[in-house]
Amino acid sequence: MFKFFYIFITSLILLNSALAENMNIFKFTEQELSELDVRKVRGADNKTLYSVGSNENGDFLKAVADNAASGLGKEIKIDLNKTPFINITWKIEKDLQGINEKSKKGHDFAARVFAVKKTGATPLSNRAINYVFSSNSAVGESWPSPYTKKSIDNVLATTKDNPNVWVTVKANVKEDFKKFHNLDVNELDGLAIMADTDNSKMKSISYFQNIYFSAD
Repeated sequence: MFKFFYIFITSLILLNSALAENMNIFKFTEQELSELDVRKVRGADNKTLYSVGSNENGDFLKAVADNAASGLGKEIKIDLNKTPFINITWKIEKDLQGINEKSKKGHDFAARVFAVKKTGATPLSNRAINYVFSSNSAVGESWPSPYTKKSIDNVLATTKDNPNVWVTVKANVKEDFKKFHNLDVNELDGLAIMADTDNSKMKSISYFQNIYFSAD
């Protein structure tokens, strides 16, 4: 299940250049949502339902995963020498308490953002950092995915501290690839959003807003 989606997001082709100091990744509009590829994870019973809305801070994406798993991938090129920091504003309305996120049976997250680097000829040879909003683990925890050691789960937020409130987080993607994969990465090859509950068979509700890369 995870392996299929991992292949999907690591197959993204470089298309755009990071030209601005702050590089916005998603607009979260109806038009963009209609153009993005929604890919259901193989073996999942249902697709995650994505919709867009807005508040005083702009447009956002809502994700409802009810025993479901699917992701939104963006084909993009990001210069990590110019803009190494990923910034994410997100919120979990309904989390996934009580699961073991480090196991295959519990490897679900109400909100996650994948950063992908192409490192070989095939998608399975690529490396990823999976930035997650955890329901059970603490900020700063990290571990290899139980499906592939080439993807690292890295907790940037947790509902243990921030239940049903908007949280803004930041991470240095360039440093994280060096730390977790021992790779000196100059360019990122793709970014994807996912909310999944196919392993735990539970239901989650989450929101994403204002995802961008910055110089500091």
